[in-house]
Amino acid sequence: MTVRDQQGSNGNSGMATATTTTTATTNKTDHNVNKSSLDSNLRTLIEFKKNLLEEQRKSEQEIQEINVRIDEAKKDIDENRNELDNLRVHLKKVNEQKETEYPKFKEMKNILMETRNEMKNIENKSTSSASSRLRKDRFDILRLSRALEQIEHDIQTKKLSKDEERRLVAKSKEVATKLHNLKVINKKEDKYRNILSQYDSLKSIMNRIFDQKSEFGNKIGGIKSELDRLMNLRENLYEERRKVIHAIREAAAKLEMVETQLNAIEFRRSRTQAISNRQRKKREYDGQRENRYEVNQERVRRNKENQERWNILKEEALKKMASGEKLTFEDMKLIYDDNTP
Repeated sequence: MTVRDQQGSNGNSGMATATTTTTATTNKTDHNVNKSSLDSNLRTLIEFKKNLLEEQRKSEQEIQEINVRIDEAKKDIDENRNELDNLRVHLKKVNEQKETEYPKFKEMKNILMETRNEMKNIENKSTSSASSRLRKDRFDILRLSRALEQIEHDIQTKKLSKDEERRLVAKSKEVATKLHNLKVINKKEDKYRNILSQYDSLKSIMNRIFDQKSEFGNKIGGIKSELDRLMNLRENLYEERRKVIHAIREAAAKLEMVETQLNAIEFRRSRTQAISNRQRKKREYDGQRENRYEVNQERVRRNKENQERWNILKEEALKKMASGEKLTFEDMKLIYDDNTP
């Protein structure tokens, strides 16, 4: 091999080495850029996934709390409905009692008014003075009865003149009439008091019935208002739960999308790592091949130098032999040995 060949070979080797180094540097730079971009996206997605999972956890906890409130509202609704049914049963009984007692009350009221009118008519038939005396004597029936008995006894037992007899007979009729009227009035008053007592009893019953109707009506109205409030609360809780469930589903969809992107990044990282490994192995292989080439070049150079030194020494030995100088064993070996170093 000539010096020019050696220079050519060394030049090609240097160019190859420079090209390999440049390519490796470029690939390494691209790899670092891609890796940095992937790491940035990965951190962003992992943080986003973390936030979505936290949002899901809070939403699920919120749903549990809403479910507890819904169950409480349902329990209150059931209790109020049961109470409302009980009140309606009681109100129905009160209404039934009213339907039974009210006709009796009206009838007794009419009887009371009729009896009162009868008493007034009896008193109105008498003169005001007679009426006054009747009212005065109304509480002395026993005295009038004794007076009437005494008059009748006098008429039957005493010797009377015609004028005295007519006077006593007239007196007897007057007392008898007063006694009769008084007894009639007392009888009507007894009847009136009895009817009034029954009327007051029925009136008390009716008042109690109407008070119960009012009480049950107010309670029923209050429970209906409470039921309306609870029903609205339950519907609002249902709507709130639907919104939270919708938010959870949206978060799940976003999580699925993030997982897809994370898988894609993981795939790209794996592929990039594989490419990087292949490039590293290629660089190692190219480096090893370049080292072998340099070793061979060094061996060729050493062989050439050895050959040149051997040729010089052999030429010197041949000159000594031609001049008749004494040759050494090494000189003889150089002259007659055809083996090159």
